[in-house]
Amino acid sequence: METSSSYGRVILVGAGPGAPDLLTLRAARALAAADVVVHDGLIDPAVLDLAPGARRIDVSKKRARHTLPQDAIGTLLVAEAQAGNVVVRLKGGDPFIFGRGGEEVEACDAAGVAVEVIPGVSSALGAAAAALMPLTHRDHASSVTFVAGQCKGLTEQNWAGLAGVGRTLVIYMGVTAAEAISDKLMADGLAPDTPCAVLERGTLPGSRVLRTLLADLGGTVAREKVISPALLVVGAVARLGIADSVLRQVSEGVNA
Repeated sequence: METSSSYGRVILVGAGPGAPDLLTLRAARALAAADVVVHDGLIDPAVLDLAPGARRIDVSKKRARHTLPQDAIGTLLVAEAQAGNVVVRLKGGDPFIFGRGGEEVEACDAAGVAVEVIPGVSSALGAAAAALMPLTHRDHASSVTFVAGQCKGLTEQNWAGLAGVGRTLVIYMGVTAAEAISDKLMADGLAPDTPCAVLERGTLPGSRVLRTLLADLGGTVAREKVISPALLVVGAVARLGIADSVLRQVSEGVNA
């Protein structure tokens, strides 16, 4: 749809994996120009402070609880832009990696509102880098797949082929379903001794990297009281990088 010159515009901005200094220069410039910042939760206050003159609207989403439903967020973005504002929609990670950015672009386009997307460092890339854990490696994995673990109908989905020899599987939003995910992957043919890692609060203070095996993935998450934000990594690369050696020994059945 043709955009209206009388409207403001919407800029979808990826805030990156958490650490404020991983924000891109273009994202910082967009925040400095914003009249309104519509932001997710878990955005560092230092990032929000890059828009000192902007009005802030918190639309945090947590499991089973949304401040605003997704349709209402799209409506809000459109209304603010139609009022002539430069609206920054600030999202953790990258807007187009499980960020529902596509739906917000569609809402703006349908209303004739100009929209731009500024990519961010996705949580998987940031957390893996902080853990010195390559998601692909010439000797271990030539492909990587991102999936959302917090989804309906998990048992009906076919995850065969997503992980295994030469492949890395990264699961977003999978902490609360870690045991079900482990059971599902093993039911679909993945070996119980497949290496796994849990990347908790990657790039943020208090981050942890826990190493385990697929059969005990759910148990590790429960015992260690892992909380979101956290990612699950399944595949040979989980042996690489840094991890808590004591937790690794426990998970492999060796007395620490």
